[in-house]
Amino acid sequence: MLATIINIGAKILDVAIVWFMFYQLLKYSRNNFKLTLIFKGVIIILLLKLLSEWLNLYTVGIILEYVISWGPLALIIIFQPEIRNVLESIGRTQLLGRHKTLTVDEREKMVYEIINAVEYLKKNKIGALIVIERDYSLAQFIEPANKIYADISSELLISIFFPNNPLHDGGVIIQGDKITCAGSVFPTSMNPTISKRLGTRHRAALGISEISDAIALIVSEETGRISIAIQSELNYNLSLDDAKLLLLEELQPKKETFYEVDSESESDENEEISK
Repeated sequence: MLATIINIGAKILDVAIVWFMFYQLLKYSRNNFKLTLIFKGVIIILLLKLLSEWLNLYTVGIILEYVISWGPLALIIIFQPEIRNVLESIGRTQLLGRHKTLTVDEREKMVYEIINAVEYLKKNKIGALIVIERDYSLAQFIEPANKIYADISSELLISIFFPNNPLHDGGVIIQGDKITCAGSVFPTSMNPTISKRLGTRHRAALGISEISDAIALIVSEETGRISIAIQSELNYNLSLDDAKLLLLEELQPKKETFYEVDSESESDENEEISK
């Protein structure tokens, strides 16, 4: 009896692990254009292989067998950077993410300082790229950059991106309520659907949003327009108020929402009891 239970449990665990791996593959391929192409290509090859067997297409079948045999090795060699990014993303958990959970006051103060700096940069058409780390660690982009580890202030952000500053061309990374580094270089998005009018900063912002859950805020040097990239999507030409609301919404901890719901339900229950 015990052996049967263990055997059933092992099979359930086996299926659960396979489905988890499949889910993670779909999740990260959805946010990465190159991985999406790989996934589609693999599906097309498998469908062609089934079709060749069904219709007895001998030559096509032989070619596809070679492709299936040597394809994984070729994919690993060609798409090594993308595969590495996916493995790194899967290995990062919330325990390795943000250094501290900000309180409501700390979040509002951080957004206030960022928006004040962005307002000045927008008026003076000074380009900027500000990346805010969330659950996934950005350590690989912090390590080669110029370390700062300073409290967030609008004056510091403005001075970093001021023209002729050596750090002007790179991006700033914020962890918690600290400016961790400046002059960071991020991978640019290769998505062909991106407008050709967008410059390097916008493509870098989209690039980091494709491989992490970071929030990337951009101020255009040419137009002064404000944009925010989140989860591979670019919110273009935002007003200051819209940018502020979006930052506050995205920076709100996920757990906080559940606490608020619980507190509201508890208050409703108390009211019903009193009645």
